Amino acid sequence: MLETERLIFRSYSSDDLHLLLEMTSNPDIMKFIRHGNPWTKEEAIESLNRYIGWNNEGIGLYLAFNKQNSKLVGHSGLIPQIIEDINELEVGYWVVKDEWGKGYGLEQAKAWKEYGLMDLEHPRLISLIQNGNIGSIKVAEKNGMKHEKDIELLGKRVAVYSICIT
Repeated sequence: MLETERLIFRSYSSDDLHLLLEMTSNPDIMKFIRHGNPWTKEEAIESLNRYIGWNNEGIGLYLAFNKQNSKLVGHSGLIPQIIEDINELEVGYWVVKDEWGKGYGLEQAKAWKEYGLMDLEHPRLISLIQNGNIGSIKVAEKNGMKHEKDIELLGKRVAVYSICIT
């Protein structure tokens, strides 16, 4: 599985509901995710099942742990998206609040960008960033992505950042 200097990633399993709930119950983490509110247990279970299915296909979100202390840092990966009737692959990343400001968002995003472009040989990757999420905009830009356009997605104004290899 994928690793960085400080992080190790692993697939989700059915035993990881508590880890997902730890992240999705925090209003600060969820402010710019989906509807902008903490998830219900049912939403977390539905998402966990989707993540497990994606992981079985070699894509989707993976848990990220600190290599030194095995502490949960967040999750990230390559998320299948359909944007304006086009199949896209999104570099997505979350960081648990206790780990904000330590560079883990960019570290995760860079690892998945390199994996998607180089290992999977996917010619284009995107990041979808809700209006006002300044931290994620900075991560996308530092990760070599450029603002392409703004779209409406699930009733929210979302910026599409992208990177292509030609």
